[in-house]
Amino acid sequence: MAPTQPDRPQSSTPPPWLDKLLMWVVAPHLREEVLGDLHERYHRRARRLGELHARHTYWREVVAYLRPAFIKRKPSEYPQPFFLHPDMLRNYFKIALRNLARNKGYSFINISGLAVGMAVAMLIGLWVYDELTYDHYHKNHDRIAQVWQSRTSNGEINTLITVPRPLEMSLRNEYADYFQHIVMSSWTLRGVVAYGNKRLVKEGNYMQPAAPEMLSLEILAGLKEGLQEINSIMLAASTAKGLFGDEDPIGKIVRFDNKHELKVTSVFADIPASDSFHETTFIIPWEHLVANTDWIRNAVDQWGNNSFRLFVQLADNATMSEVSAKIKDIKLKANPEIAEQNPQFLLLPMNDWHLRSTFENGVQAGGGIENVWLFGIIGAFVLLLACINFMNLNTARSEKRAREVGIRKSVGSVRSQLVSQFLSESFLVVGLAFMVAMLLVLLLIPAFNTLADKQITFPWENLYFWGISLFFIVVTAMLSGSYPALYLSSFQPVKVLKGTFRVGRYAALPRKVLVVLQFTVSVALIIGTLTVFRQIQFTKNRPIGYDRAGLVQIPLTEGAFDGKYAFIRNELINSGAVIEMSATSNPTTEVYYGRGGFKWAGMPEDFQASFAWIWVSPDYVKSLGMKIITGRDFSPDFPSDSSAVLLNKTAVEYMGLKDPVGTVLRDSDEQDPGKGMKVIGVVDDMVMDSPYESVKPTVYDFNPGPVRFYHLRLAPNQSANKSIATVEGVFKKNFPDLPFEYKFVDDEYAAKFSSEERIGKLAGVFTGLAILISCLGLFGLASYVAEQRTKEIGVRKVLGASVASLWRLMSRDFVLLVLIALLIAVPLAVYFLDGWLQNYTYRTELSWWIFAAAGAGALVLTLLTVSFQAIKAALVDPVKSLRSE
Repeated sequence: MAPTQPDRPQSSTPPPWLDKLLMWVVAPHLREEVLGDLHERYHRRARRLGELHARHTYWREVVAYLRPAFIKRKPSEYPQPFFLHPDMLRNYFKIALRNLARNKGYSFINISGLAVGMAVAMLIGLWVYDELTYDHYHKNHDRIAQVWQSRTSNGEINTLITVPRPLEMSLRNEYADYFQHIVMSSWTLRGVVAYGNKRLVKEGNYMQPAAPEMLSLEILAGLKEGLQEINSIMLAASTAKGLFGDEDPIGKIVRFDNKHELKVTSVFADIPASDSFHETTFIIPWEHLVANTDWIRNAVDQWGNNSFRLFVQLADNATMSEVSAKIKDIKLKANPEIAEQNPQFLLLPMNDWHLRSTFENGVQAGGGIENVWLFGIIGAFVLLLACINFMNLNTARSEKRAREVGIRKSVGSVRSQLVSQFLSESFLVVGLAFMVAMLLVLLLIPAFNTLADKQITFPWENLYFWGISLFFIVVTAMLSGSYPALYLSSFQPVKVLKGTFRVGRYAALPRKVLVVLQFTVSVALIIGTLTVFRQIQFTKNRPIGYDRAGLVQIPLTEGAFDGKYAFIRNELINSGAVIEMSATSNPTTEVYYGRGGFKWAGMPEDFQASFAWIWVSPDYVKSLGMKIITGRDFSPDFPSDSSAVLLNKTAVEYMGLKDPVGTVLRDSDEQDPGKGMKVIGVVDDMVMDSPYESVKPTVYDFNPGPVRFYHLRLAPNQSANKSIATVEGVFKKNFPDLPFEYKFVDDEYAAKFSSEERIGKLAGVFTGLAILISCLGLFGLASYVAEQRTKEIGVRKVLGASVASLWRLMSRDFVLLVLIALLIAVPLAVYFLDGWLQNYTYRTELSWWIFAAAGAGALVLTLLTVSFQAIKAALVDPVKSLRSE
């Protein structure tokens, strides 16, 4: 028998550039078939006659195909299969369902990962929508504004929410054409509303008659013009229900603060929680407040008294910027002698009140909108992580589906049909994930509302929501399915069916890049969350200058407690429940008043002093446990203390005093400087406003002024409950018609961190879910890698490899990817978090251990996720692994 020609190596291939020439010249729908036939004949000739002969013949055959019948033409001349035919679509989804059912583990990871990502994005979307539509309850929210003013003091521009009272008449008399409504309003105040034996402590406002129309209140009963009579009151539905039950309230007389009788003229629907006026549960005419308050009545022509709030609604033909420009210099024109202060009015639109009401040196500098951006970015990233999982798992399993692609192409499927097939699978997975996500959102909304302090409901009737959801599904499906569809449909059937198909050397590179991106985002979120909590703890541990333990504050009803402080104090201290007590104008944790226009010996020329101002009784320092740094406390032994003040440490530095005790503060008005207030002592700084900001220069004035709070130091030798019960008994005995209310100062101080803690908790939850999604994807990839390397692991075990060495082999690549992610995430986190911390005057620093903890956490989670699959694969009996070989 003649010797046969030995087989040529399988690596013999046709000239690649001839293949490229064919791909470029031949019509798209014929390329695969032509190329397949040519390659088949080439390999047969190469084995039988040699590579040189096969290449020569390949040349001739390629040239033979360069004729009109095969050369590409206009796209319209090719056969166009209608791949969106209902039968085709049904076929696509049937195959997609079979694939999902056949690969239950991967399907679960895909659907659950996407569902969690979409649920997070949906919850964040609802939160963002609620924030962005804050104050949209009012029909004309885009034309309503509050008048603010800015003033220059010592080279710095301060922007205030308050204005002087004469501004109202100036707007009405000189600029009426620009406004549809002008409304003076008080701050939202507490008051006791009583009818018969029922007494409710509620919050509300004094407003001018146009307020109901401007705020588009929903009138449930009575008149919309319910503020026309000076002794009238409008009640929110909940307040009316609490007072009158099912009885008709219109025309009934209620007693307000136990001294004013007011007629109920209308009932309005409760204002929703997502509104700046949501605490307003009653409205009383502004003129009633003016008629009964001397200092407000006297302020009608005082441009220097900036204690009032003014709201406007613009006329239809006016714009915010135009009117702001018109009114900005009203105060300066009326008071040219204060030109150095450069007072200017501006309109802050209602749409900006909630999210953009922070000013820095006179420039609007955001506010809550930063949190909206923060959570919007987190939501987008979490959804992106879920989409990356989908892409990674689909492309990772590409070799398994290569044969399917080859068979489909060989029986006539064109690439567009295959793309449609894979995209239909993507839409099916995203659609299922969306339904699971909706179920998760419905289950989680109550807990989410508690965490976020919101009252969000699922928007079943909101067409915008469903439209956005549809867009959301399409974008997610296209985003997560496009790359797998384009990648999988590009396989050549010739190579696949001949068994010579191998994914390229760099085929896994996109997957690795996506894994790095996933962990970059996750690590950055971990670092960000740790920094937020560290900032909160740092501020909580800040020295506050007083003792919160056992300190209680009692809000007082205006008028009812006047002149009774000494009597009540004696009764409470004699009861044994209270060891110290004081009366003040402010709660412990807030500053209500500010005063300026002072001078003192040695004051720098042109210095414009402005102080936080607190009226206190003589026992204030003792009751709060403040520290006297120098000088002495107020004392009844010194009658001259009635015109004395205490300064805090910041005020001394602000005034530049070396020896503050004995300094006299006088009014800067040369015509009426007054007798002056002598500084008798300096106390340590006390944190009252934002704990994240510097302490304001503060003056504690002995003059009792408007007493609005009692501060009680409970006896430490008995339980707080017993002491409170005793205090309540004393109050009920002396003020039987007033409800007894109290708050522990400790709780009030803790409430100052609620917003930041809420943001931190939300960020922590979303970060945890982002990490979960990343780990799900990593788990899926590890499962795939373990499956692909089963035989390799079997061979290694036969050759003596240990379980530990196999675990290292399997885990090494993933750990390397996480380390690369760390290198990218750390500088990014440093850049953004350092900028975020700059927003706080009193702030922590970025510590190395935060980055180390985030990196260690990510590595541990990666190893835990990968190790399960790695060890499972390493423990498989190699006989089973290699049996198929």
